[in-house]
Amino acid sequence: MTTAAVFSDDLIACANLVRRGDPDRFMAAMAAPVQARRVLFPLYAMNVEIARAPWVTQEPMIAEMRLQWWRDALAEIAGGGPVRPHEVVTPLAGSLPPELAAQADEMIAVRRWDIYREPFEDSDHFERYIDASSGTLMWLAVRSLGRAEETVVRDYAYAVGLANWFRAIPELEAHRRVPLLDGTGDGVRRLAEQGLARLARARRNRSGVDPEARAGLLAGWQAETILDQTRRTPDRVARGTLGTSEARKRLSLMLQSATGRW
Repeated sequence: MTTAAVFSDDLIACANLVRRGDPDRFMAAMAAPVQARRVLFPLYAMNVEIARAPWVTQEPMIAEMRLQWWRDALAEIAGGGPVRPHEVVTPLAGSLPPELAAQADEMIAVRRWDIYREPFEDSDHFERYIDASSGTLMWLAVRSLGRAEETVVRDYAYAVGLANWFRAIPELEAHRRVPLLDGTGDGVRRLAEQGLARLARARRNRSGVDPEARAGLLAGWQAETILDQTRRTPDRVARGTLGTSEARKRLSLMLQSATGRW
C-alpha cells in the first residue's frame, strides 16, 4: 500500500504544503517512519503558514490578523473541544496533544518581529526569537512522538534555528530587515560558536531523548555543517553560500535517519 493510500486528504495537503514551502523539513519528514510523518507534516505545515504570514502582505494589520487566526486555532486545540475545519488545523488537532498546543502560542507570537523593521532589542531578544520559533517547533515535534527532556531538545533546536537563520540572512536583508545585532565577521563567528556549543551540550545528553522521539530531530541534520562553515568563514553568510550539495545533503540525512545519531 502506498503512503498516499494510508494518508488522509488533509495529511497529503499538509505534505504538499511543506514540500513547496519548506523543502528541507519535507526531506526530514520523508526520512522519518510513516507514523511519525502523521505528526510531523501537520506541524511543519502549520510552521510554513505561520512563517509566511508576515510576508504575504504589505499591511501590518493584515499580517497581525493572519497570526491571530493561528493563535485562535491553536487555542481551540489546546481547549480540547471542536476546532475549525481546515486542511492543516484538522490533522494537527488529531496529532498534537492539547497541553502542547498551548505552548505553540509562543512560536506564533514571536513572528510579530517579522512584520516590522525594527532590529532586535538585545541578545536576549534575539535568543528568545530563535528559541520560541525553532525551539518550540522542534519541542512540539519531539514530544508529540515520545519522551524527551525539554532542555536537551531546546539546546539542539537553538543550534538548528541559528543555522537556518544564517541561511535566511541574505533574503532578510533584501527585505530591509536587520537580522543580527552584530553583523561583523567576529560577531557572526561568535554566534556560530555559541550554536556549536549548544549543539555539543545537547549531544552530551542524547539519552534525554527516547529513540521513538528522535524523528523530530531529523530536521536539524544540517546544523553542524552550516554552523561550522559560518565559524570558519563568516562572510559565507552574506554571500548566501552556506550548505552542501544536494547529494551530500541527502546522504547525511539518510545516515542520521538510519543510525538515529544526531
